[in-house]
Amino acid sequence: MSEEEVIRRRLIFDGDGTGEDRRLNLLLKMITNWVKTDESDEIMQAKFDKILVQLSIVEHSKHRYQYVSKSNSVQLEKYQTLHSTMEEEIDKKKNEIDLQRKELVKAKVIKHNRIQYDLLAKAIAKEPPRTIMNKKLKVLQKELADLATEKKLLESKLDSRKRQFNVLSTSANALAALLTKNEKLNGLMEISSDTLNLSGPEPMSE
Repeated sequence: MSEEEVIRRRLIFDGDGTGEDRRLNLLLKMITNWVKTDESDEIMQAKFDKILVQLSIVEHSKHRYQYVSKSNSVQLEKYQTLHSTMEEEIDKKKNEIDLQRKELVKAKVIKHNRIQYDLLAKAIAKEPPRTIMNKKLKVLQKELADLATEKKLLESKLDSRKRQFNVLSTSANALAALLTKNEKLNGLMEISSDTLNLSGPEPMSE
């Protein structure tokens, strides 16, 4: 028998520390004394009665501890079942918490997208309808085409004015040259006239 087994049996015998081991030893001594003692029948009967009483107490303690042990086993089984149930519930709660966290992340994303959508919808609502924009675009395109046509006309007029200016400038330069030439000819003619007058015959004396 191992030391652990001996200690376990002594603890069972001793119960909860109420002296069951001492009772067993006392019962053993009483039986030994009763067997070895040779006394009168009345004394032997009295000792025998004490042995029976002590044996009844021991049997009662045995039944009590067996009942307590059985109750402890039942309670232990209940606690183990409860522990398993609690672990399953804890696992379920953990899974639920994980799901709720994921749902919370999704809800935050949805809320952010909804806010962005509302802002975009408000910005779009401030803009005029597409029909009005198309009308304005057509008006602007027509104005742009008119401006392009007007630009071509102005460029054509500018080219015409440039040509006219060139012609006028050329004519003015030719006229100026002609005038300069005429002025020079007139000057020469005056000089010739003066020269002729100075070199003519002297007037006759009386």
